[in-house]
Amino acid sequence: MIINTAWKNVWRNRTRSMVVITSMTIGIFAGIFTVGLMNGMMGQRLDAALNKEISHIHLNQKAFNDNFDIQYTLDDIEKINAAILSVEGVEAVANRVVINAMANTATKSMGVQVLGINPDQEMTILDLDQTIIPGTGSFFEKESRSNLAFIGEDLAKELNIIRYKIEQSTIDSMRTREVPDEVLVKLEPYIGKRFSSQKAFQKEMKSLLSPHESHKYARIILEESWSFRSRSKMTLTFIDKNNIQTGGMFRIAGIYDINNSMFEKSQIFVLNSDLQRLTGLNENDYHQTIVRITDIANTELITESIIEKFKNLEIQNWKEIQPELAMMSGMVEKILTAFMVIILAALSFGIVNTMLMVVLERTKELGMLTAIGMNKKKVFAMIMSESVFLSLVGGVVGMIISWIVISLTASKGINFVGAQEGFEAMGISSHIYPSITNSFFIIVTILIVITGILSSIYPARKALKLDPAEALRTE
Repeated sequence: MIINTAWKNVWRNRTRSMVVITSMTIGIFAGIFTVGLMNGMMGQRLDAALNKEISHIHLNQKAFNDNFDIQYTLDDIEKINAAILSVEGVEAVANRVVINAMANTATKSMGVQVLGINPDQEMTILDLDQTIIPGTGSFFEKESRSNLAFIGEDLAKELNIIRYKIEQSTIDSMRTREVPDEVLVKLEPYIGKRFSSQKAFQKEMKSLLSPHESHKYARIILEESWSFRSRSKMTLTFIDKNNIQTGGMFRIAGIYDINNSMFEKSQIFVLNSDLQRLTGLNENDYHQTIVRITDIANTELITESIIEKFKNLEIQNWKEIQPELAMMSGMVEKILTAFMVIILAALSFGIVNTMLMVVLERTKELGMLTAIGMNKKKVFAMIMSESVFLSLVGGVVGMIISWIVISLTASKGINFVGAQEGFEAMGISSHIYPSITNSFFIIVTILIVITGILSSIYPARKALKLDPAEALRTE
């Protein structure tokens, strides 16, 4: 009876109840969708780090990471590989030669880290072979007499290997992407002109286009004018096994894009045989072994098992290699739950205000109910039920809308193209796929019920303090 009466009381003033329910709906939707967006962002960052950048576990000599000295190679690499693969939960291993070097072209130079790899091994660990920009080459799939290098897009831009050129085909392609003719007319005088760097090209486009045109079409123009000359080359210089400066000319085998500017600028992949030959290392001399495991949840357990086998080596899992990633991954659900608590706390004030108005408007009615025998517990339960109903209706509608929107955007993603450079500087793709777990919806439901209960305490206590005789005289 109390529940039925409370439900009917909620709809006695439909306008007021709908205002509260709508505010709850909007608040819950905003909170859950933001959580889904952040959760998707963190999930993508973790996936990219483990599958394209660092893998799960690294092994090397204990002093190697201090200065990447070429002398600190691993002993008996075949035995190390066999021992790691014998650990339950290990999926694959790959060996690397790691050298600090300078990458040079005719116009620019940059400090980089060169990783000598076996492509077949590497593909069992990372998905870099799937990140090649179309038209730039392959992941060491073609034999060549030249030394081959697989480099990141941002490094290629820094070294002016990637250039920008407007041609008639570029204009035609922009037209298919709905760039208006008034913008294309401005670009026609630049047909055939080549810009050696992205910075120079963007500066010229900024002076050519209006702020509105630049904001709307600059990204399209940049993408369409992007060009790469096949068989581009660069020089790598480094210190060999005898501490003598050496190096070699490398042809660009392909360019990868993983939406992480820092990684792309600093990591170059070459064949381990080429790097071993140029540095004077032996065929089985490697500095690092990387490990892929089947289940990320078993990271600590597998790491401990490998440490037991190699007490004289430095073994680090991904949480130690990138502690900031581990911290964000471990704390993200707690932070997002706290975020929802703050939103619900703010919404609770609206419920408290509404229920106080209800109590004050129904003073005479509450007094009459008390006078005819309704005890204080039932009055308290009725007020509390009304508050919980307001919270639940708004919360459930908000969660349903959130689930629908997240489900729709999870398939196609949301592209924050305007903030692409900022996202990639943090190692995050600007194309985000929101995601959320069912357990989070359960947590939110519990929080909504708690919010409704807590919000009802003060108005209910106010109702309990009413004197029936005084309340009946209230007009």
